[in-house]
Amino acid sequence: MREITEADVCILIPTLNEAENIKKLITEFQKMGYENILVIDGHSTDGTQEIARDAGATVIVQEGKGKGSAIKEAFASIRSPYTIMIDGDGTYEPKDMLKLLEPLREGVDHVLGNRLEDYEKGAFTRLNLFGNRIMNKLFGFAYGIWLNDILTGYRGFNMRTIKELELNEKGFEIEAEMTAETIKKDLAIKEVPIRYLRRRGDPTKLHPIKDGIRIATTIFKLAKLHNPLFYFGIIGLATTLVGILLGIYIVHEWLKGIEHIPLTILATLLVVGGIQIFIFGLLSDMIVTLHRETLRLIKEKK
Repeated sequence: MREITEADVCILIPTLNEAENIKKLITEFQKMGYENILVIDGHSTDGTQEIARDAGATVIVQEGKGKGSAIKEAFASIRSPYTIMIDGDGTYEPKDMLKLLEPLREGVDHVLGNRLEDYEKGAFTRLNLFGNRIMNKLFGFAYGIWLNDILTGYRGFNMRTIKELELNEKGFEIEAEMTAETIKKDLAIKEVPIRYLRRRGDPTKLHPIKDGIRIATTIFKLAKLHNPLFYFGIIGLATTLVGILLGIYIVHEWLKGIEHIPLTILATLLVVGGIQIFIFGLLSDMIVTLHRETLRLIKEKK
C-alpha cells in the first residue's frame, strides 16, 4: 500500500473565537510539511479568520451555526484523499496526527484519537470525565461497539468516509453522529491513543449538562435504525414500568376502599402498550438483522 504524502492530507480546523491558539496550530502543521490547511470558521469576532489567513490557511466562513453545520459544510468542499480534523482550541498536539494517519494508510476508514488514556491535569473536570464515560457506555449498549472516546475532536477520515457519512446534527452532537454513522455504514473504525491538553484561553464552549443531554439524546435517537431492540426496548420498558407503578398505587388505594377506575384503565393501557412496543422492537431487530445479512451476501458476491 502506497505511503500517504503531505499533499494527500487536508487539515480541517473548525473554529469559533480561537485567536489565541489558531496561528500556533497552523504553524506547527506547516513545519511538519502540511500546507493544505482548511479553517472553517463559525463567525468569529476576535480576529480568528484574519489570523488564520495571514498564517497561510484557507478560511471558509460557515453559512449555518454550530460545529455540526461547520463540519458538514467543510466536508462538501474537501477533495483530498485523507482528512485530519482537529479542534482549534489548542487541546490537541499536531504531532499526534501521525498516529491517526497510520491506520488510514492501512485501510481504516475513520480513526478516533482517544483522549482518555493520556490527558494533562486540568484538561477534564470531574463532571466532563464522568459524562464522557457515561456517553461511551451508552454508545456501546446502543451500537454494540465499545469505544473509549466517541466524542473526541481529533479524527482522521478517508474520502470514502466523508462521502458516505449522512450528517444532520448542528451542534456538539456531531461527534457522536459521525461515530454512529461510521458504524451504521459498516465502515472500518479504530481508536489510537493521543495526548489531550488543558485548554488555553477562553473557557470551553461546551455546556456539560445541556450539551450532554443533547449528545445522549442523539445517541439514543440514531440507534432507532441500527439497534431497534435497544431503542424500542427502553421505551417499552419505561412505559411498562410506569404502568406497573401506577397499578401498585391503585391496588394500595383499593385496599383502603378507594377505587380509581380511570387510573386502572390507564395503568392497563400502559402495561399492554409497553409490552407491545417491546415486541415491535424485537420484530424490527429481526428485520434489521436480515437486512444486514442480505447486504453482506451482496458484498461477498461482488
